[in-house]
Amino acid sequence: MTAASASASASAKAASGGNFAGSSVGRAAALSGVLIAAGTGLGFLRDLQMAHLFGASGSTDAFLVAWTIPETVSPLLIEDAMALLMIPAVTRLLARGGGLRPLVGTTLPRMILGLSVVTVALMAAAPILVDALAPGLTERDPAIRCVRLTAITVVTFGVAGFMSATLRAHHRFGPPAAIYLAYNVGILALIAGLSGAVGVTSAAIGVACGSVLMVVVQGPAFVRCLRESRPGIVDGGPVQRDVDVWVGLAAAAPVVVYTVTRQAQVFVERFFGSELAAGSISHLNYAQKVAQVPMILSLLIVTVTFPRLARASADGDTRLVARRIQQDLAVASAMVLAATAFLIAFAPVVIKVLFEHGEFTAADTRSTASVMRVYALGLWGQMAVGLATRAFFAQRRPTWRPAAVLFGGLAVTAAIGGAFAASAGTVALAAANAAGITLAAVLLLAGLRAGVAPVAVRRIAADVARLVLAAAGACAAGVAVAGASGGRMPPIVQLAAGGLVTAAVFAVLIVLAGPGLVASWRGRIESGETSEPADRTDTSDRTGAPAPAGGDPAGAAGADVPLGRSLR
Repeated sequence: MTAASASASASAKAASGGNFAGSSVGRAAALSGVLIAAGTGLGFLRDLQMAHLFGASGSTDAFLVAWTIPETVSPLLIEDAMALLMIPAVTRLLARGGGLRPLVGTTLPRMILGLSVVTVALMAAAPILVDALAPGLTERDPAIRCVRLTAITVVTFGVAGFMSATLRAHHRFGPPAAIYLAYNVGILALIAGLSGAVGVTSAAIGVACGSVLMVVVQGPAFVRCLRESRPGIVDGGPVQRDVDVWVGLAAAAPVVVYTVTRQAQVFVERFFGSELAAGSISHLNYAQKVAQVPMILSLLIVTVTFPRLARASADGDTRLVARRIQQDLAVASAMVLAATAFLIAFAPVVIKVLFEHGEFTAADTRSTASVMRVYALGLWGQMAVGLATRAFFAQRRPTWRPAAVLFGGLAVTAAIGGAFAASAGTVALAAANAAGITLAAVLLLAGLRAGVAPVAVRRIAADVARLVLAAAGACAAGVAVAGASGGRMPPIVQLAAGGLVTAAVFAVLIVLAGPGLVASWRGRIESGETSEPADRTDTSDRTGAPAPAGGDPAGAAGADVPLGRSLR
């Protein structure tokens, strides 16, 4: 599951002014969660199928360079910027008694035309783009073909994102939540059907066809919305519409820049990785896909609590905001650091169980496992960036600080990667990623006190330090188990036993080293929800104006903060 399920429920509350029944919101969130989890699971299955059929080679590197396009376009046109612009616009339109058809008739054709121009430009400039992204790529021609195929997603993702935002504003969450399920079904089907004939190009064809399915799966519900819509439109006229667009752009711009900057870490990896041995980009990709699983799971906590954080921010209750940040950071840090200990200790076994079959060799396992161990060192930083960024974007006014800090972290990543990639290979690129994102996390957390709420920075540092020590002890125990059981038991049994030992040692060390931390978590659980702003009868902010329903102070309901590279 990702941020979209939380976005759906937040959108529903905002659009309905808070009158949407709680049970309906619960059902919608549950349905969204199931569909999104299924799509994410198929995304992981897609990666396993790629490893089985193509291994880690120059051809998979070529596809991953082309995969950069949908990886970058997805958060911009589906998950973040489009939602920030469209959901509030449609919500205001419906609140004024307007109809949807005139808005669609004027906006959608222009958007399709503009995105089509971008698509054609990408197709024409594919050779230049490949040389810019991966100048040392061994299989340049397949990469160019794949770029031209995946460029289609610029249009299809834009239409799919427009539909998703419109449907969510109308409280219809099932079809938008199913888009990644349809997307990955298309990719898996085309790989299975065409891999024998066209090789890795089948994956790029699948990306193009799967993106079309994202539109198809939403088509019937979108058409019903148009049919049910009033023929006329009641609003403030062209001037008001222009004001709404510019306000939406102002709110979306910091998120858009942040998203692109976060994604640029992948650009840096693939740029330097293309100069290394064939398959290096693939090793980086497989390692990060596995390593990011616990980070994404840990961020589910802050995804669920984000609407309440936004509501507390809207109420001006900075102390509650600070307490929420500290509690969420403590729990998420424990989850991700425990997983880090396990991944470092058992990386070779994890990669072997998941990938070592078909064309994925034992040498690929060793290379990917060594990369994943280093990547895992940056998991806490990735989680902390996601948490801190949500806190910044929960404020009423857009903020550029996350984008600026991420740019600084990106500069560190590029500097380390450029200096050491030639001598240390993919491990240096993984270390550069971990160093850059960790620096960005520390700077963002330090900036929360001045820019968001009075968080106890020293307490956070002390809590995280205790968790890091506990994770180090758990990792040492895991390494001992891996060494003692290596070759003596099946890999699955070794992972199960190692996981139990690592988790148990981590839990014991937390209790011994940080009783105050445990008490903090217990206080959060026992406090329930009665102290949250959402349960108060006074919903006014400091100015006395009613706070937006659903915990969306910026009017950007439905948009969440990007998580970086995901399994989708």
